[in-house]
Amino acid sequence: MGNRKSARTWSVIRRAEENSNRKPTEGPVKKILIVEDNNDFCEILNLFITKLGYHAIKARNSKEAIECAEAEQPDLIFMDVALPEVDGIKTTAMLKQNPKTSRIPVVALTAWMSALVEEKASKVGIATYLIKPVSLQMLKETIEEYTHGSLIRGEV
Repeated sequence: MGNRKSARTWSVIRRAEENSNRKPTEGPVKKILIVEDNNDFCEILNLFITKLGYHAIKARNSKEAIECAEAEQPDLIFMDVALPEVDGIKTTAMLKQNPKTSRIPVVALTAWMSALVEEKASKVGIATYLIKPVSLQMLKETIEEYTHGSLIRGEV
């Protein structure tokens, strides 16, 4: 499979391009960190977030997520629950314990959600979760909710 994208992935990317054309007026653009180890899904999120006018940052694992969150100070984090090595719930717990990153809202992304996982997610401070495959409309609504519908940093 390699770098080739499936027909479904390209279809989703085309819809993202068609459905999102917001651009900021002026000022630093809000940042969204994508923590996802699946390359295709990460690319879809990246393209959609960028097309909405936000700045997307990508991390593939827990270590990269923590480094990026500290360095970039994103306005929102999309966190895959099933990351390799250290899962997304433990990664979120580490972010929430760090004064530099504790205020950043984290939205979990998962293919399934059990009551136990939901309870753990809530305990570590995950704001909400989205079940994959997530619709582009649901992504957009979630982004707007946690960025207060603003593209520009400092605006509420």
